[in-house]
Amino acid sequence: MGKQEILVEHIRSTAVPGLVAKPIIAILLVVANSADEPSYVPALEAAGYVLRIREPDWHQHRLFKGPDTNINLHVFTTGSEEIRRVLILRDWLRTNEADRQLYARTKQSLASRKWKYVQNYADAKSEVVNAILARAQVSGR
Repeated sequence: MGKQEILVEHIRSTAVPGLVAKPIIAILLVVANSADEPSYVPALEAAGYVLRIREPDWHQHRLFKGPDTNINLHVFTTGSEEIRRVLILRDWLRTNEADRQLYARTKQSLASRKWKYVQNYADAKSEVVNAILARAQVSGR
């Protein structure tokens, strides 16, 4: 992508050793302005990525699917609070065994249910995720 990317990070469950995860690699891509699609979308499409979701009302989020691997590429604008949030959660779960186990139990319990939409599963984890984030933030991570 050249000069457009500001940060690229492996995020979510597959980025946490020992954490149960779906076989989907989640990547965070931070660009100067994710709403300015002409500045980065053509390069991603040329590499085989497909834009699947636009969420202008939620941090100007864009989601691309990977070309040959099951990848969710999450694009955010630099300075978005969501960037800090996903990195804090990932880093905390890498180092805190108790919260890693709590999160794993929560995910496994919720994964056993039938969900009409994937977002409903994500929303159901919110209470536990927010509690974990609060502990991580108190610890200074």
